[in-house]
Amino acid sequence: MDRWLEHLLVERGLAENTLAAYSADLIELQVFLEERGCLLAEVDEQTLFMHVVDLRRRGMAGRTLARHLATLRGFFAFAVGEGELEADPALFLENPKLARNLPDVLTRDEMATILARPDLSDRLGFRDRTMLELMYAAGLRVSELCALRPLDFDAQAGVVRVFGKGAKERIVPVHHVSCALVTAYLRDWRPAFSPVEPAMFLNRSGKGLSRQAVWKVVKRHVAEAGIHKDISPHTFRHSFATHLLEGGADLRSVQLLLGHADISATEIYTHVQADRLRRIHNAHHPRTRRPRTP
Repeated sequence: MDRWLEHLLVERGLAENTLAAYSADLIELQVFLEERGCLLAEVDEQTLFMHVVDLRRRGMAGRTLARHLATLRGFFAFAVGEGELEADPALFLENPKLARNLPDVLTRDEMATILARPDLSDRLGFRDRTMLELMYAAGLRVSELCALRPLDFDAQAGVVRVFGKGAKERIVPVHHVSCALVTAYLRDWRPAFSPVEPAMFLNRSGKGLSRQAVWKVVKRHVAEAGIHKDISPHTFRHSFATHLLEGGADLRSVQLLLGHADISATEIYTHVQADRLRRIHNAHHPRTRRPRTP
């Protein structure tokens, strides 16, 4: 197991968060095998089937289970390749069917209300406003936001350099409002945090904000805005993509801005285009006009 994780880190360059998830999955498998006195060499399809049944019984969500199965497939393929196993017991594991439902998104008015909440007259308020604006302007994952450094922002070009999943780099343009806020924050407010770490967004101690801290900031401002939806930092990313498509952006452009490796990951937002086309059709096709009542 350690050799596989080292292989993923060194040879494939996977991100720390991904490795942590894979490691947790392997620990789940290890505990399951130890409880049954089963050695790795004895694992077969039936063993893994019972492991999956156990995970479902304990309430593991569909998407988490799908990732867990991907971990098992990758690990056992590696074990066969290394000569530790003769046959791959995970070869025919099937993923659970997942509903592709778009989570709650914020309307444009709701987003504007949230962005107006932070107090720009003190360092924490200015940091929060800048952070929220940048998340929405660039469609950032919370891990990408926390990993930003001041040098990742280019005010002159109006872009931010983002390192996504698997440390893949992308350049995302940001609008002038966000550019002005980030410029002012880095120049006038970030030094007031007495930085001890190179992160762009800092806590009171001058250290980089954690994902949990960003989550709390979002929850606080959403509550103060009086919005009663299940909102998380990732909601800003969903809203970013949804609002772009509503404005007429094509799916391929949104894929590039989000940093999705596969267009299928972006297709969750296609309902937005379908709704917009339906409204256009209903408004302009002559056969959709309602007949006048006599």
